Amino acid sequence: MKIAMLSTGEEVLHGDIVDTNAAWLGSVLFENGFGLTKRATVGDNLAPLVEELLMLSFNNDVVIVNGGLGPTSDDLTAEAAAQAADEPLTQNAHWVERMQTFFASRGKEMPTSNLKQALLPASATMIDNPIGTACGFQMMLNDAVFYFTPGVPREFKKMVEGPILSDLKARFPNVMKVECSRLYTFGLSESGISQTLADVSLPADYQLGYRSYLPFIEVKVFGPAEPLETRIKVVGLIHRLLEQNVVSIDETMLVHIGHRLDERALTLSTAEIASNGYLTAWLKSESRINARFGPAWVLSEQQNHALDDSDPLAAALALAGATREKCQTDLALVVGKLHDNQFTVALSAIGGEWGMILELTREYEVSDRNKLMSAVAADLLRRFLEKKPMFGQYGFLNNKRELFIPNSLVK
Repeated sequence: MKIAMLSTGEEVLHGDIVDTNAAWLGSVLFENGFGLTKRATVGDNLAPLVEELLMLSFNNDVVIVNGGLGPTSDDLTAEAAAQAADEPLTQNAHWVERMQTFFASRGKEMPTSNLKQALLPASATMIDNPIGTACGFQMMLNDAVFYFTPGVPREFKKMVEGPILSDLKARFPNVMKVECSRLYTFGLSESGISQTLADVSLPADYQLGYRSYLPFIEVKVFGPAEPLETRIKVVGLIHRLLEQNVVSIDETMLVHIGHRLDERALTLSTAEIASNGYLTAWLKSESRINARFGPAWVLSEQQNHALDDSDPLAAALALAGATREKCQTDLALVVGKLHDNQFTVALSAIGGEWGMILELTREYEVSDRNKLMSAVAADLLRRFLEKKPMFGQYGFLNNKRELFIPNSLVK
């Protein structure tokens, strides 16, 4: 089964706005067993719109068209659909009445320009829009069923979640629901993961996908929703092969850390130098972590002279211990100074203090470097919370030095 989405509008085509509707639709359709197979974008130009509608009708079973149903001259979707079907536009009297009622309820008279929104291809069936004036519609074009939807996200989502999904399920009752399990990894390259998993033999209807974004790579396991036992076995196999660098499964690293902090009822404070406050802001963006947060310090690398530069790891450990003591939290997480592409991370806890010096193997933009250093620090925290080996190995970093000081030696 092939399902395509066509987004319309110059603002989408030229990047003036991000096409969040497309990302949302892909996710919602996938969750309901109707995965997208193609996405296209066309500007506000009649001839290319007609051409794209025809091309999509020849190569897909379902097409969802988004945008171009407004009252202005550049809203051309209905006209393009009529031309592609070689039929006239006709005014839908019911929708004219609905729009008049819509404006009257707000104490306004409907502008005549809105009559354009009631012009639908002759063979089209109206799709209700209870919260706006853009009339959705459905029609057949060649052998494909087309759903035409407004570009306003709130209206679009209501239309998809209601009548469109209902109609899809009625038309295609035997579509197999596919689910996606996600393993979030940190410290591996996409090529390295692919090589590790190259010889894995997956059951029928299962396949792997990847999503790479600094600092993580998601390994996605696509397969049937049932039987659950098969899915658990497949995910377990992938996890065993990548275990040293899997930071969470089916939830982000931050959500996972938040659950673990909650379970152990631990509080957290932070101190940062090289990461410029990114670590704190990132951690606090997750509600459960934020609820366990104590004070946070962001120190200036230029103005901070209290730390001993001769031994950066000892300085980071001392800062972690001082942060936990002064902030009166159970845990303190630190990103120390950056010098000659080397940085430190440290964690202070009741059981002792752990610290690492790591070396960047290439140059990064400041924002990307902050993400990377913060992820290493968060991974140190995750490992402590999971009672895993504390010092991870990261393919794009050199581990220069590691140190654990047990509580009995901490003053």
